[in-house]
Amino acid sequence: MQRQDMQSPLSGQGQVPDMWTPPMGLGGRSERVSLAELQRFDPLAVSPLAPDRPVYYFVKRVLDVLISFVALIVLSPVLLLIALLTRLDSPGPAIFSQTRVGGRRWSYGGYAYWQRYEFRCFKFRTMVDGADPSRHRKFIKALIEGKVGPNDSGEAKFKLAQDSRITRIGRFLRKLSLDELPQLFNVLRGEMSLVGPRPDIPYIVELYKPGWHERLAVTAGMTGFWQTHGRGNVTFEEMVEMDITYVRNQSLWMDIKILALTIPAVITGRGAA
Repeated sequence: MQRQDMQSPLSGQGQVPDMWTPPMGLGGRSERVSLAELQRFDPLAVSPLAPDRPVYYFVKRVLDVLISFVALIVLSPVLLLIALLTRLDSPGPAIFSQTRVGGRRWSYGGYAYWQRYEFRCFKFRTMVDGADPSRHRKFIKALIEGKVGPNDSGEAKFKLAQDSRITRIGRFLRKLSLDELPQLFNVLRGEMSLVGPRPDIPYIVELYKPGWHERLAVTAGMTGFWQTHGRGNVTFEEMVEMDITYVRNQSLWMDIKILALTIPAVITGRGAA
């Protein structure tokens, strides 16, 4: 099989079918193959094969490269200033990298499927150096199990509130999502896209319920349907449902609308931690 790391969906016509008919010559077989059987060949598969959409993937990848490249040049003074303030605010490096789980596309004979894979995701450091992740692990587990209550506004909050590990500059960066700007390098490298579900930490993916892995059937993104329609003020399950909605319905027009809606969401800080 030929590996394709360009972005995007499985079929733009709603939900991906549970079964597919592979093209003749795929391993000498022509019978129908389910996702379960595909996972016998590739245990990391998160979707069945579906008709490929090479034009969409190509156009989206071109836009990702062009926009991220220009953004890195234009925002370079801002990136340098944030890096300096981060170093001055607390001991430790300005850039924090962490293993995240995303999706990558494999294609063959006009069909494609998605596979989960891990990569190093870049962010400006917003916590004290060497912060213990155990509190976040417990919070996420309670969140997925529905044990986290509503906040003062009556809405379920997705992110951990009142976290003493967050630095002064880190709280400001998170409010405007400026801590995620280094992920433009991930986009340029093809590990992420401008639009797509946020890449989760491996220990969060381990807690996924049946069916949730479908949100990995797309290239992870810097912004997405969840960020513009709920952000921090939704439950974890609602966030997953929003991401799956994007996976099943994504298009170039949808990507453009999400990018446009991201700007006011970031400026207002709606739902940010």
